[in-house]
Amino acid sequence: MFVDKARIFVKAGKGGDGSASFRKEKYVPAGGPDGGDGGDGGDLIFEVDAGLRTLMDFRYKRTYIAEDGENGKGKKMFGKDAKDLILRVPPGTIVRDEKTNLIIADLTDSGQRAIIAKGGKGGKGNVHFTTATRQAPNFAESGGHPEERWVILELKLLADVGLVGFPNVGKSTILSIATSAKPKIANYHFTTITPNLGVVEIDKKSFVLADIPGLIEGAHEGIGLGLEFLRHVERTKLLIHVVDVSGIEGRDPLEDFNKINDELRHYDQRLAKKPQIVAANKIDLLSDTENFDKFKKAIEEQGYEVFPLSAATKEGIEQLLRYVANRLDEIQEEPIYEEEETFKYYKLDEQEKNQIIVRRENDYYVVEGKPVEKLMYSTNLSDMDSLRYFQNFLRKRGIVDELKALGIHDGDTVKIYDFEFEYYD
Repeated sequence: MFVDKARIFVKAGKGGDGSASFRKEKYVPAGGPDGGDGGDGGDLIFEVDAGLRTLMDFRYKRTYIAEDGENGKGKKMFGKDAKDLILRVPPGTIVRDEKTNLIIADLTDSGQRAIIAKGGKGGKGNVHFTTATRQAPNFAESGGHPEERWVILELKLLADVGLVGFPNVGKSTILSIATSAKPKIANYHFTTITPNLGVVEIDKKSFVLADIPGLIEGAHEGIGLGLEFLRHVERTKLLIHVVDVSGIEGRDPLEDFNKINDELRHYDQRLAKKPQIVAANKIDLLSDTENFDKFKKAIEEQGYEVFPLSAATKEGIEQLLRYVANRLDEIQEEPIYEEEETFKYYKLDEQEKNQIIVRRENDYYVVEGKPVEKLMYSTNLSDMDSLRYFQNFLRKRGIVDELKALGIHDGDTVKIYDFEFEYYD
């Protein structure tokens, strides 16, 4: 099964907690702090695997979580960093953040990697919290929070040339003749429901040819299979527009040609501007050349090259492919996206990471934010030094001032995640 779109949840590993430990050695009655740092959580990484062709693996498993870092230990023993979780994807995969719709990574080259979710940093052990007045800190830092997000994976085929046109005009047959690909071929509409790829070799040159499933009117609005497959045209350098010039089904080839180009134009103006060659197929079914001559003249007036051929008899196909191979040498590859979009990789804003929210909710006051949450779970509430460290943090970050601005009074309740405190100035 060809799967070219997937929605998955990814989460990196949490950082390991620092250790609040003290030396316990023979003949050392009052050993100092020796808690080691926690290890870093594993990153969640996507890597291009040239052997993959679909996103099938992500159809059945949709949640991926990297390992947490190991907690620190006594004797200044650091916790191990967790292994990164590497997910392999086919070339041509675009990763988008679902929340912002911004591109996180555009993965095209074999072995290319991108960190999609960054693991949390390991927490510091209590050896880092000694001061001149605090010789034996009985607390340590908890591990850092990992990044997590829902992402959308989109696969856009990496083909040099795309075959486009209405259903049943002969695209699959042309692909099967030009390459070793074996697409499903039959005489009914929408035969091809998945893109097919093949490699063309001619005159010691080669290129990848893709049979894009047949488009219909309204494809750019999602009618039929349009939106699912129009994106596969985006990465091609050149289009071969296949048209049935025989009119055997009662269709006007010129009208069909214009309709397909309208669909490309409506989907993305850049698609309509791609170099395009017209393959006038099924000339073996013409009783005379009058209709073909009219069609050729109209197409050439629009600035396109026309190649008459018959996929059934293989007439004209070699000439078409030779022309395409030479034309590809002249085409300069262009980026798929506008430059400002291509390289605007989405990452959790540093301001968002460090943001602290203080608000009033009914009869109590709420303090939230990643820095506060991390501190809260690092605080030893039964230890006076740890509580002082916690209170100093609240003052230095301006949280106490914000509470006062909201009208807090002595005895009011402050809620910080799972903990509640009575406020006293």
